[in-house]
Amino acid sequence: MSTVPQIKVPATYMRGGTSKGVFFRLQDLPASAQTPGAARDALLLRVIGSPDPYGKQIDGMGGATSSTSKTVILSASSKPDHDVDYLFGQVAIDKAFVDWSGNCGNLSAAVGSFAISSCLLDAKKLLDGKDNGVAVVRIWQVNISKTIIAHVPITNGQVQETGDFELDGVTFPAAEVQLEFLDPAADEEGSDAGGSMFPTGNVVDQLDVPGVGVFKATMINAGIPTIFINAEDLGYTGTELQEAINSDAAALAKFETIRAHGALRMGLIKHLDEAAKRQHTPKVAFVAKPKDYVSSSGKQVNANEIDLLVRALSMGKLHHAMMGTAAVSIGTAAAIPGTLVNLAAGGGVIKAVRFGHPSGTLRVGAEALQDPASGAWSVSKAIMSRSARVLMEGWVRVPADSF
Repeated sequence: MSTVPQIKVPATYMRGGTSKGVFFRLQDLPASAQTPGAARDALLLRVIGSPDPYGKQIDGMGGATSSTSKTVILSASSKPDHDVDYLFGQVAIDKAFVDWSGNCGNLSAAVGSFAISSCLLDAKKLLDGKDNGVAVVRIWQVNISKTIIAHVPITNGQVQETGDFELDGVTFPAAEVQLEFLDPAADEEGSDAGGSMFPTGNVVDQLDVPGVGVFKATMINAGIPTIFINAEDLGYTGTELQEAINSDAAALAKFETIRAHGALRMGLIKHLDEAAKRQHTPKVAFVAKPKDYVSSSGKQVNANEIDLLVRALSMGKLHHAMMGTAAVSIGTAAAIPGTLVNLAAGGGVIKAVRFGHPSGTLRVGAEALQDPASGAWSVSKAIMSRSARVLMEGWVRVPADSF
């Protein structure tokens, strides 16, 4: 029996927000994986441990959830007035597939930190020669061609990762990283949406899903393409935790059918069967007016502490907290009168919301403007705070014949 050696690839394992992923510098990848294509996808699949028919990713760095099956590739930016290029790959768990169709808002919080710590950027230059302060890192998000600005705390010339900022869904406090998502309405390459925030032209549509039902839906391209539906129209309260949805195979199949038909209506795909190859986008979320509930950690969340309830699915399962990009979508939709998100939050002019998710609460704000002539809405930026921390750094190893 012939054998091959393992190769070592420099990598860092990081938490960003409520997600974890393996971070690489583009220059450190094997030559064949430095450009998009089959070799790169195969390498990342092997690093994460996919495809795994057991669904556990035991033989890789993945954690068997959509929040922990992620990869990031960074390089010095090729764009004017930007510091770093950020490419995100969502790795399927049970399929040989890497989805490059969207961003990860949670891992966006770790991009500036990693770029500085891995010497892609010089913190002292960002701080005009100072050793302490907040470094402003301008990130070019390659997947969706958007700008993200990360405010990274620096102490004694090093990224500060510890602190007292608490984020529901993350056990320990850390340093706060504020993120600004500029002009977050997504421009989907190949989409019929034409870059419009509302690809159908409406803030609320009737979405007809054969075999499932007809639902009011807000379909929005902002942060990440998202389909919002009222929880009660689906038979839910909006207070559900993961086990209530993820243990119900029929419910998951229903959500996937809704997602496929929504993707078609949004112009993200041209045929329903294409949805299976586009697992990362769009997201499906359901919203409701505030209610008391107990979070997954046992923490009591009171209705008077939040503006609305939101539950969102990622990669076919209910998310344990909230995807960062979906939070941008929530903040954007909340700021625009008449959307289902806005109505669930009480309607009218809203500049920021605190919403309840399975792990607790999160606040996100957005600046929305309406063109007086056309009536079209635009959002200049969405803002939220996350945290990030290096968990491990060194090398990942993969068999030399795996890519």
